[in-house]
Amino acid sequence: MRDTPDYPQQPATELSKTTSGSFDTNRIGEVKSWLASQFDAAGKDHVPDFEYTSRSISHLHNLATISQARTQAASIIANDFRLKASEYRSQAARIREILENVGLAQEGLPANVVASSQVLANVANLLNIRDTELSSFLVAMGDVSLRKTGVEDKRAKVQKESKILLDYTRKAIARLTYLKRTLAQLEDDVAPCETQMEGWKTNLSILVSKERQYLQQYSNYKAMLNRVGYTPEISHGMLVEMAEHRKDLEKKTKPILDTLRSYQDLPPDKALAALAIEDKKRQYNAAEKYLEDVLQSALATSED
Repeated sequence: MRDTPDYPQQPATELSKTTSGSFDTNRIGEVKSWLASQFDAAGKDHVPDFEYTSRSISHLHNLATISQARTQAASIIANDFRLKASEYRSQAARIREILENVGLAQEGLPANVVASSQVLANVANLLNIRDTELSSFLVAMGDVSLRKTGVEDKRAKVQKESKILLDYTRKAIARLTYLKRTLAQLEDDVAPCETQMEGWKTNLSILVSKERQYLQQYSNYKAMLNRVGYTPEISHGMLVEMAEHRKDLEKKTKPILDTLRSYQDLPPDKALAALAIEDKKRQYNAAEKYLEDVLQSALATSED
């Protein structure tokens, strides 16, 4: 066995020239010898000149070692095959001589017997048996049956796995089809959604403007309430209660006002008028104090 790899040729130099120091002369000699033998076997006169470097020598020496090992192994196998072939030829000559002596030479046998023998030999070779004994054929057939059973089991397993993979493939194709359909639908919805988004943007700008306006109005109303003295304690219920108290006070002060109006018809007596005025002042002060007490109690109740 010979390996003849092709190498890129380098510029020709002297075979003994080196680039950085001296190489192993033994390896160089082995490489030269191996290259010469390979080129000689290929029918070429000489080895082309090239530069010997440490890298090229190492690579070529590895190739030479592998090639020589394979060549030696091939020679051993070839010699073994030649020896076996010689033994088989000797055995065939001996068997032929025995058959001729007993009158069973191939030339004297009928054609159907020769054909059957040839078929039997072919079957034996196919079953990889060395003889044509019935037991050998039965053992070989049993081995073939076992192999057939194993192959059938593997085939059934592979078919089962193939069905599972086919099912997965169908589901994947269905899912892919669904995703494609969904993608197409989403692509169709892009334009309407963009239009809707533009409308939302417009409405949002309007809402932002309204929000600023309402915040400004809220600030104005809050400032106005602060100016008039509004506090969070004043609620609608409290105002209603104070209005009811006011109505009660008006009912209580109405008779006093009527009495005061009736005094207008009295004669202008200064002493009596002064007494009447003092009396009415006391009544008015009492009513005003009562009103203040009611308001204070209402405020205290709302704060609690």
